[in-house]
Amino acid sequence: MSDMAELTVTVDRDACCGVGRCAMTAPEVFAQRDSDGTVELLESQPPPRLHEDVLLCAELCPCSAISVHRS
Repeated sequence: MSDMAELTVTVDRDACCGVGRCAMTAPEVFAQRDSDGTVELLESQPPPRLHEDVLLCAELCPCSAISVHRS
């Protein structure tokens, strides 16, 4: 993937099962809500240095709650 490509991240809180892999893998992009443990998106367009981690989060999410779109 080119460093010039942009990623746009979206999350589906209804699909999230609160495992927290995303918050552990990419804490600059994802957190867990205190109220219910579901995903909270901190950065919808992460910088290129975080792209690999974000893509890994989407791949590892057991609930498929993370979507990544390239532009």
